[in-house]
Amino acid sequence: MDQDSERARFVDAHWAALVQRVKMVMPIVDELRSGGMMEWEPNCKIRAANTNQEKMRELYEVLHSGGDKVKSAFYSQLEKHESCLFRALGNIAQTAEALIESLNKYKKWIQREYEYVTEYNSLPGEYVLLSERYTQPLIIMRHREKGEREEEMCSVGESFQQLLISRNNVDKDSSILDALFCVDNKGISPCSVILQGNSGNGKSFTAQKSMLDWASGNLHREEFDCLFHLKCKELNHISGEQSLAELLSHNSNLTSDQISQILQKSPEKILILIDGFDEFRFSHSDTSNMPKLSHVSEKAPPEASLKALLRGHILSESFLLVTTRSTATKTLGSLLKHPQRFTEIIGFSEKEVEEYFQRFFQNEELFRKAFECVKANETLITACSIPVICWIICTVMRERFSDGADVTSGLETTTSIYVDFVSTLLEHHCQGLSQPVPILLRSLGQLAERGMLEKQVLFEEKSMHETLSNPAGSPFLCKFLFKRRICQETMFSFMHLSFQEFFTALYFISLAERDFLDKLTERFHSQTQSYLALYLDEKYGCPEPHFLPVIQFLCGLSHKEVSSSLEETLNLSVHSFVRAQLEEWILHVSASRDYNFLPFILHCLYELHEKEFVQKAMEAWQELDMSWDPLSRMDCWALLYCLDCCPLFRSLKLNFGAEELKMLQPVLCRTPELELTVQNFSDTDVADLLSALGEGKRLRELRLNSSCLSDESVQQVLNALHKQKNVGGLQIAVKSISADTAHVITDFLQTKARWEEISLRTDDAESLCSSLRLFSFEGKLVLNVVKWCSGLQNEPSLSEIILKCPHSKASSINIKSFLQSFHSVNCITDESADFDRQVNALLSQLPSVSGLSAINLSVPVLTETWASRILFLVESCPRLAVISFNAGLKGSDGTEGLPGLLMEEGIKLLKESTKRPECIVNIRGFRCSKTSDRCTRHTKQVEELSCNQRVTIEFCGEKCTEDIKSKLELPDVN
Repeated sequence: MDQDSERARFVDAHWAALVQRVKMVMPIVDELRSGGMMEWEPNCKIRAANTNQEKMRELYEVLHSGGDKVKSAFYSQLEKHESCLFRALGNIAQTAEALIESLNKYKKWIQREYEYVTEYNSLPGEYVLLSERYTQPLIIMRHREKGEREEEMCSVGESFQQLLISRNNVDKDSSILDALFCVDNKGISPCSVILQGNSGNGKSFTAQKSMLDWASGNLHREEFDCLFHLKCKELNHISGEQSLAELLSHNSNLTSDQISQILQKSPEKILILIDGFDEFRFSHSDTSNMPKLSHVSEKAPPEASLKALLRGHILSESFLLVTTRSTATKTLGSLLKHPQRFTEIIGFSEKEVEEYFQRFFQNEELFRKAFECVKANETLITACSIPVICWIICTVMRERFSDGADVTSGLETTTSIYVDFVSTLLEHHCQGLSQPVPILLRSLGQLAERGMLEKQVLFEEKSMHETLSNPAGSPFLCKFLFKRRICQETMFSFMHLSFQEFFTALYFISLAERDFLDKLTERFHSQTQSYLALYLDEKYGCPEPHFLPVIQFLCGLSHKEVSSSLEETLNLSVHSFVRAQLEEWILHVSASRDYNFLPFILHCLYELHEKEFVQKAMEAWQELDMSWDPLSRMDCWALLYCLDCCPLFRSLKLNFGAEELKMLQPVLCRTPELELTVQNFSDTDVADLLSALGEGKRLRELRLNSSCLSDESVQQVLNALHKQKNVGGLQIAVKSISADTAHVITDFLQTKARWEEISLRTDDAESLCSSLRLFSFEGKLVLNVVKWCSGLQNEPSLSEIILKCPHSKASSINIKSFLQSFHSVNCITDESADFDRQVNALLSQLPSVSGLSAINLSVPVLTETWASRILFLVESCPRLAVISFNAGLKGSDGTEGLPGLLMEEGIKLLKESTKRPECIVNIRGFRCSKTSDRCTRHTKQVEELSCNQRVTIEFCGEKCTEDIKSKLELPDVN
């Protein structure tokens, strides 16, 4: 920096003191005038001023317009005519050293003051560390399209999470300031950044964290020598005139003089955070008379100072970061200097919610239980994208944990969290409401209902005033700007569709009884619901699908504790007729045993949370069937609560994930009859399953899907079946079917356990088989072994073999040897030299199976060789009554796969050979009139061959009957 620049910075830094203390104004002015630094007209203005302070302010206009050279000349005259004052202010070197010391002390002050936060419910003297609360939110650096807004508004759960993650532009490894002020793809770095966010989205926390990062040296960017924090909410309480330096001193340990010096020393390295622009109360009077400020030490009303800063009239080289709600973004954009950048906090994804919960609880067990509870609730995990809702939920759950509540019971109701959220925003994010709270809530409810009726989540600005006098003043609404052709369009919305549904419910409870009943009647008897008349009678009807969440919120608002909280915090009463009408409808649906509404009814009962009524409503459901779709974790919470209220339940038929098994364990233990489908089951879940099954149950069916169980786990499950009264069926997905698996099955067959089916399946290509199934049929034991075909290039030589024999003779089947031989056959092709030996080794085991009465074989092609093998089995198995041969393969899902052919030489051999008359031979497939050496199977022309006909041929002794079905059609295996 050259001498003129250093002197100019000194003048700027001390200007506030100079205005008040310089006495020799006119001698200095005369010297500047004689030195050619001042024109005649400003000289006259200075002389005409009445006081030295006014003369100095006029002089500053000359200095400011003249730049560093004129300020340097003023510095020289000041040293000459005001030597005592000059020494008192200190020379340039002394000033720079003092500024560095002041700045270091300021940083330490920031670190102390900004390290802690006071929460909404903190008692005097209570605080928490910012690091225990702050989680960096997701931020988008562009305006979203209208379609994107609608998509986010209507999404829940996993789809909502994916949308948020896809929108995020800020790398979590960098600080927010580094990201917000980075150079864009056009090479432009902004001097002003708008950080927009909804109420409770963490704008102020983000500003506080940015200040702390700077003071602690955690910023990668080096262009910010100093940060200042201006809180607009505090500016509203400042009366009189103050300079910008004085305004900044309200949130600092620096004096206004020190701040003025810092600002003037290097304004291009200053960042000012202006927090809560939407909260600043601008005057509606004519602002043209406001002073036009050009210096940080000039006094003016706070509004004038703020506007001068935003527009760049003061500190034009400095950087600005301004936080605001969406309702004030358009106004801010018109005031703010350029180049600008628009950014928006879009909240937390599930990953950030998890991080927040972990920071809050500082206890792995409590954190995990609380987070899993919220993660299970699609509505709440979506609402948790708003950070203040995370705080509300964590606070409520911590209180429940400390009170000794059952940590597996989750939150009492979803509605209670929404009520707490509304109360929090009204108390802490609603300054100067223009109407009473009940009227505001009713107006919001009317708007919400209109949107529900019209299936609309975005509202045009011109229609807003039909229900709300000041939509921009509501903390529950968001304001969006969209491009529409050559114009801008302004629209409003609730934070999410679930809040629109909640406010609709709030509106309904504010209605008189007749109006409330009319509203329900409209929604329960709309034309779109006529198809459900088959289930519910004309009096009660049923709600429209998109209206179901509103009914659920109405049930939650009718909960005694929630309704008490409503009256206490929001001055809203829930009339008794609301609850009475809802209970009447629930009882009617329960009595009708309409399973279509069962999950919804359980959720309504969970929100009502009244044990006696739950018992009354559940009387009709002594047998629950919820097996058609997997239950969500929230479904399980609701089911668990309702069943806890009704301990004497007879039968449950459920489909749920393995992670819900532990939660449902108490209910499963005491239910005498079960049919369970458990998804994503693994070895680690076996202990929970065994505990849930207990002893002496009627286990209709147990399906362990999408699992990869080890042989040890399979054995544990089979052992548990011994302890039950009877078992219908067991279906398990396993890691592999091996020789050890065969041992486990063999041991089980030797027990006296009563069962109907055991089915194992695996996707392991190296397994002995793809599927092993044992079941009872017509009083006999059936063993079904399958090797699936995944395509033409991977055809098994023998895809399926089925044996049927008496249960009492099951021990005569050497399952291990049988599976190993089956595997050996399928490891080679029928063209292999060793193929015949391996097939013979397999089939030679069958005559030793006592009482073997039926065999079914699935082979790609019936050749003359296979026909001779069929004849061998007919003769060597004396009790064999039926042998079926299916030419074809099994698909990967166990269904029919590729069709197979019946060659003429094979058919001829079977027809001409002598067979036992008491044994029937059935062959099925597509008859090929050509000999094997001329068959064109596996070629693309096969579909065009007229010689291929689907036939079933039955041989009984010398008799042969043939049934022709259709022409060959190959399935698509690509």
